[in-house]
Amino acid sequence: MAEIIQKDGTWAFDGDTVRIVPGSDKSVSLLRRTLGEIAVPLGALAGISFEPGKKSGRLRLRLRDGADPLLQITGGKLEDSSDPYRLTVDSDRTGVAEYFVDEVRNALLLEQVETGPVDSYLLPGPALPITVGAGDGTAGFDGERIRLEWNWKTEESKTSGGTRTLAVEDVESVEWLPSAGLENGYLRFAVSKAPTKAPPKYDPHAVELWGFRKDPLMALVGAAVVARMPHPYAPPPAPADRPARIEPAGAAPVPVSAPVPAPAPAPAPAPAPAPAPAAAPGADDHDALLRRLRELGELHQAGILTAEEFTTAKQAVLKRM
Repeated sequence: MAEIIQKDGTWAFDGDTVRIVPGSDKSVSLLRRTLGEIAVPLGALAGISFEPGKKSGRLRLRLRDGADPLLQITGGKLEDSSDPYRLTVDSDRTGVAEYFVDEVRNALLLEQVETGPVDSYLLPGPALPITVGAGDGTAGFDGERIRLEWNWKTEESKTSGGTRTLAVEDVESVEWLPSAGLENGYLRFAVSKAPTKAPPKYDPHAVELWGFRKDPLMALVGAAVVARMPHPYAPPPAPADRPARIEPAGAAPVPVSAPVPAPAPAPAPAPAPAPAPAAAPGADDHDALLRRLRELGELHQAGILTAEEFTTAKQAVLKRM
């Protein structure tokens, strides 16, 4: 097991899952503390890296596209301090960080985890129920319904309609955008039954954000909703079977397809071949492991694997033999 403990948080890897626990230091962002512990399965990872620095380095996980609803809705717009997949590492813990990277990379290599997008969320998203107040309103979600309430700073055109309650099945998309410079941000729910092009300031299905401390928490509400909506990369549903045609009473049946000819008589069964000698137990596994060793050697010779990575991976394969 690999583990690195810092003021910023603790990362642990057991071979199958990277567990991320935010630190208790006051410098840890409100979003990361609210989100809490995250369990990232190995299959959700696209890579890991460590960037050393003079005073401190940075450990960073890269997830596969579509694996995490939080990353899906924030789209790379989270500040570094709010990104749960980045860990600040003190300069005297550089060796531990590099060892952690090697362990995760070796596991990804041995398990041959793909790095492309996925068509279903591999992380569950923020815990429910969740309620956040920021900007001109409060957004809450219990897993089925979204509730939007307004405060005294909200425009009258939004408050006049009172509290808004939306069912997840009525939401077509969710958009979160942080404030930048003089431009305000927002959390917006596009509703199929009530489309609108109004700015977030006047949109009754949007919370306008003004760049204050709690603004990033609105992304957690959006991620919780997105996690319970159809995945954007999921294959389209198969077309429903064509219903049977119903003829009026007394009418002659109309064939909907050509008649199927009667099957020809089946030929007499051929005598069963003599059973092949059974392969030695574990022969296929042994051959696969030998092929894996050859592949590792080729990767090492091509310069893709370092000598240390090749040695570690080779030892892991030999243990399985």
